Amino acid sequence: MNRGWTAALIASGCALAACQNNNAANNTAANTAAATDLNAANGLDAGNAMTNSASPMNVSATDQTFLTNAMKGDNSEVALGQLAQQKGGSQGVKDLGSMLVTDHGAHKTQVAALAQQAGVAATDDITDDAKTLKTKLDGLSGDAFDKEFVSAVIEDHKKDIAKYETEAKGTGPVADMAKQTLPTLRKHLDTAQSLAK
Repeated sequence: MNRGWTAALIASGCALAACQNNNAANNTAANTAAATDLNAANGLDAGNAMTNSASPMNVSATDQTFLTNAMKGDNSEVALGQLAQQKGGSQGVKDLGSMLVTDHGAHKTQVAALAQQAGVAATDDITDDAKTLKTKLDGLSGDAFDKEFVSAVIEDHKKDIAKYETEAKGTGPVADMAKQTLPTLRKHLDTAQSLAK
């Protein structure tokens, strides 16, 4: 009697172990298949999933130049905005400076990420015009500073809007970024023009 129970228990244990081993094999196969699917979706070969990286985004030479100039423009607006926060004679000019720092700082991050995908080197340079203007503004204060700063913001943003409108007529990620940026540039221009009145 005991031998019968013992044999039955051993047989049950073996069947259970076989079932568990089969489930483990199925789970391993499912996990491998899922990983292969994920790698395929990301453009990775299963054998080289850890070593391959997504290929860079292809953009034209014109778009590459636009991205570089966009980063320089953002750097310039941040630098001049910081100066307006420090030296502005009116609260309106200080607020405009703060707006430029916030918006163009965030935009630079976005453009730099896009540039990296396109294989374009990031830059912290400002434009030559901004260097000249910064030197001029450093020697001004009060109403004289405000007038020169607001005038420069208006002129610069009119030029920027024209460039972004041209870029926005194209297709692809750089053109899409330009389209998304235009409302912010127009807001800056409207704000500066309201201060010039």
